[in-house]
Amino acid sequence: MKKLKDFRHIILYGLILAVLVFALKWLQWKFVLVDNAIDIYIGAIALFFTILGIWVASHIMKPKVETLIVEKEIIVQPPEVFTLNTAELQKLNLNNREYEVLQLLAKGHSNADIAANLFLSVSTIKTHVSNLYFKMDVKSRTQAITKAKQLKIIE
Repeated sequence: MKKLKDFRHIILYGLILAVLVFALKWLQWKFVLVDNAIDIYIGAIALFFTILGIWVASHIMKPKVETLIVEKEIIVQPPEVFTLNTAELQKLNLNNREYEVLQLLAKGHSNADIAANLFLSVSTIKTHVSNLYFKMDVKSRTQAITKAKQLKIIE
């Protein structure tokens, strides 16, 4: 086995070559910079302003979102127990069939459904509905139901 002393000249020679290659590359880079200095400066400035423009645009276009939490005490009252307003029902002068039809209208039934439930014809139901409209002084089912709820004659 050879000792390190035997390879000392080879190692020294390799180190000197590495230093010379580094020096030549450094000088070559230096001359490249000197020869192309204006191009390198223009490229560096262009790169700087491109990055600056992207940064500014991202900050301008970023939506300003602010979360606002509002705490408000809400008093929830228990639902009222339905009590039939018989005085208003008597004022309207509705008969039993018309009142039944009104209740079914409030539940969302169609004329055909009401007719099937009450075992009547559809034309009879239409007559009852038109009588309801006349007696309640309304023009549609929605108005009839709303008025009946306000008068507390249906739930």
